[in-house]
Order: sequence, then structure tokens, then C-alpha cells
Amino acid sequence: MLGARCLLWAVRFCSSAPCPRHKPSAKLSVRDALGAQNTSGERVKVQGWVRSVRSQKEVLFLHVNDGSSLESLQVVADSSLDSRELTFGSSVEVQGQLVKSPSKRQNVELKAENIKVIGNCDAKTFPIRYKERHPLEYLRQYPHLRCRTNILGSILRIRSEATAAIHSFFKDNGFVHIHTPIITSNDCEGAGELFQLEAAGKIKIPEENFFNVPAFLTVSGQLHLEVMSGAFTQVFTFGPTFRAENSQSRRHLAEFYMIEAEISFVDSLQDLMQVMEKLFKATTMMVLSNCPEDVKLCYKFIAPGQKIRTYAEKRLFNVAAVDLLVPGVGELFGGGLREERYHFLEERLARSRLTEVYQWYLDLRRFGSVPHGGFGMGFERYLQCILGVDNIKDVIPFPRFPHSCLL
Repeated sequence: MLGARCLLWAVRFCSSAPCPRHKPSAKLSVRDALGAQNTSGERVKVQGWVRSVRSQKEVLFLHVNDGSSLESLQVVADSSLDSRELTFGSSVEVQGQLVKSPSKRQNVELKAENIKVIGNCDAKTFPIRYKERHPLEYLRQYPHLRCRTNILGSILRIRSEATAAIHSFFKDNGFVHIHTPIITSNDCEGAGELFQLEAAGKIKIPEENFFNVPAFLTVSGQLHLEVMSGAFTQVFTFGPTFRAENSQSRRHLAEFYMIEAEISFVDSLQDLMQVMEKLFKATTMMVLSNCPEDVKLCYKFIAPGQKIRTYAEKRLFNVAAVDLLVPGVGELFGGGLREERYHFLEERLARSRLTEVYQWYLDLRRFGSVPHGGFGMGFERYLQCILGVDNIKDVIPFPRFPHSCLL
């Protein structure tokens, strides 16, 4: 207890940063600068990338963006601060006064006193052209640069907001977050489409296995969540999953993110479906509330006329399972109740000669088992659904699919 108190005190009161003798310019993100209420000439510093340059005889106009918002901050400077290095795509640090803008298009602008170019950008050879709306297919060729465009910036901000909303939903509803392993010895889906792991340069014989058993990249965290559901009544995981499926479909990736939940003391599909629906609605409402301009841009340039579908669905029942299908995307949710009958499982595993491998799974039914069930939601497909994005490769920062692993 004493050690914890000392650590807390150190975090609160200790700092390695020296106290400045002179008050420096306050560093603001573009988002914070645009939302500033006090525009009485406060001296600030903004860092970002130039989105546009317009030089007149006496005045220089820049628009600077740092990824914190779709809108850029207008910088107004004396033409003497202009230079050949100030080009579209170059990175800059601007110091000056934040003042109320006379233009109706923005509330504030930055009256620059000093503009420092941090990194040059040759606009002539830069693959992203100023004021040109590049097709998403074209941008996929440049995974290292496409995040600098407005449309990918909006999608990735929405992705970040949706991630936070999902964690918030589960926390508010009493779920415990579990980090399920990425490396596993089981095939949860049973489809056989796994990436097997082997140490580089090792001889491919059983005795040389790094883990003594064949190991794979996970296709699902369900089995590990089932383990945890024996100690926690509600658990979830949110992480990468992998499928070695040789598909070039617009709905498939080799690496993607899954939200999976497992709930104990559940004996009806209706209980599961309620959680699925609440998760979808709560996440979508938070995205719409916190990223309105980004969502609007997606609808304008990706899916004109698209309207948000709060719960477009078709449910397919198979014994005790449920799928949620959405137009244009396909399966978004998949879930069901788990088999809890010990003797039934024991017989099935014996027929398949898997009793020894899955003895731990039988143990879950022997020691304090309860009725339980769960579901999974594909995160990238969720983003496709709410934004109207046709290809799943455009809603993930670095898409991996057959014959393509750029960066």
C-alpha cells in the first residue's frame, strides 16, 4: 500500500521538465484552435501540414491541418514570410496571435508572426494532387500517403471514435475487457483457413515446433472468452483476427478487427440480440454526435444519398445461432448460445478423436458451468455499413489481402 501511495505522489507532483523562465506560446491543435472561445490575440503555436497556399502582394494565406479535424486553420501572414518551401504538403510550425476572423467561413484565424518550414514537399512529384479528388482505388497504391487526404482522414477519425465508443459501451454495461491471445493452438472456426507460425529457419518437424505444438494466428477469441466467462459474467475482446482465405472480395481481409463478447447465465437468443442491437445503436449515435462533419464528407463523396441505417437487418436462425445481415455488406454480427451439455460434447469430441486436445473445454462444463452465449462483430464491416464504403480495404489503415502486404 505504501509503495502505491508513493507512486501516486510521484506521478502527481514530479516532473522532469524544467520550469520555463518565459511563458512560451501555447501549443494548440487545429481542432482546439478552431474551437477557441478566447480570441483576444492570445499568442499560440500550431504545427501541421499545408493544405493550400495563396500569396498576394501584401498578404499570404495558408490553410494548415494536423489531422485533429476535417477543417483546416486559416493562417494570415505578411507576404514577406512567403518562401519557395511553403508548398502543398509541407510541414510547418506557425506562431502568432489567434484572432477573430472577419470571414463568415470561419470563426478564428491565426495571424502569423513566424512561419517555420519543418519538412519540404515537392508538390510536383507528390502523388496526392492539390484540389484533386482521387478515387479510393488510386489511393490504395499509396498506403503510406493516403492518410493525408481528407477522405481517408475522415474515415480514420471515425474509426478512432467508433473504437472509443465500443469500449465505452462495454464499460458502461459492466463488461470486463480481456486481452485474448493472437497466437493460439486452436482453430475456433473449424474452417482450416489459418496462418501457421513457424520460427524462421527452423526444420519443419514436430520436435522443432517453437511451442511444442502447431501454433496459428487467431481467427477468433471466442474460446478464450468462454474460459473467462467461468469467472466473469460479462467479458469482451477487441483485437486483430486473421483468415488465410484466398479471396479478393470487397468484403474480405486477411487481417481485420473483431469485437467479441461472451455473457454468462444467458439461455435465450433474445438476450444476446438485445446486446447486439444496443451496441450497434450506441456506437453509431456516438460517431454521429462526435464526427458529424467527417460522416457528412463520406456521404457526400463516397455514398451520395446514403442514409444511416440504424438497424437494417435479416436474422437467420440455425438451432441456437443468430446472424445479423446488412445490405451491401453481408454478415455483420454472428452469435449464438454455447453447447453446455457435458456428455453430448464428450461424445462428439471422442468421435472426432479430439478429447485429449480439448479436455480443457470439457473441464469448463465439469466445474461450475452455466448457460452462456456470445457474439462477434466485424469492425471493418461495421464501418462499411454506417459510411456506405464499398470496399473493406478503404476502412482500415493498412489493408492485408492475398498477394498484398504493403509496408
